[in-house]
Amino acid sequence: MDWKLSEEFVTADGVVRWDRRGAGEPVVLLHGTPFSSVVWRAIAADLATDHEVFVWDMLGYGQSEMRSGQDVSLRAQGRIFADLLAEWGLDRPVVIAHDFGGAVSLRAHLLHGAEYAALALFDPVALAPWGSPFFRLVQEHSAVFERLPGNLHEALVREYVRSASSPGLAPEVLDELVSPWTGEAGQPAFYRQIAQADQRYTDEIEQRYGDISIPVTVCWGEDDEWIPPAKGEQLAAAVPRSELHLVPRAGHLVQLDAPGPVLDLVRRFLSRHAGHVRGATRDS
Repeated sequence: MDWKLSEEFVTADGVVRWDRRGAGEPVVLLHGTPFSSVVWRAIAADLATDHEVFVWDMLGYGQSEMRSGQDVSLRAQGRIFADLLAEWGLDRPVVIAHDFGGAVSLRAHLLHGAEYAALALFDPVALAPWGSPFFRLVQEHSAVFERLPGNLHEALVREYVRSASSPGLAPEVLDELVSPWTGEAGQPAFYRQIAQADQRYTDEIEQRYGDISIPVTVCWGEDDEWIPPAKGEQLAAAVPRSELHLVPRAGHLVQLDAPGPVLDLVRRFLSRHAGHVRGATRDS
């Protein structure tokens, strides 16, 4: 399946790949870990019929550069996202973020001055404690896991990614999600991003959620086994005037498990905040 990010943004730690589709008011989509922007493909295609949709792979993920010594932490990704918005000429876009992308969008907003017209968070990493037992095990022994034979590493990643879906992923979709993490560059990159996933980067902003004044909606897969829906209730209670929507029959990969309901939520969210967006758009 074709999903190519044709543009480049150079950072101190490597090249970030990004793209834009469609024309109209700008919408920015952020992915989580261990995924890439491809998780938003179906949603992006629909939104691009009447919006300018920006997608990007975080540094060290997907089609972006992967190399030894990179800072791929939430700290770095939040700063990069704020810089990307400036590069794109976007003043106050609508931002839609999933998983780690939620933490990235929140850090960019609260610490780096990134302004949004509205923010939709899907199963975000936002509240302590986070990280599954597997995640913590790998974090503590990342150097050991890096040395796994390639076939065992791929089997481990495949099972890990599969567990993020409630109804199950089509084989070709699972292959596409796993593929970036294989090979000479991908295998160490997988363990690098886990090793640098430090909870302090959400601890730094958690007490500031009450200061958020932009419209926020929190959406959660009802069957999410990675981050339980109870975290969604906590987050919606912490962010003023936010609301929580549960997505039935969806796990953590909510946009792949239930693309129709997720698109309905996104469309309703955009319609409520139309006209409040400022930013660069292209002529169609």
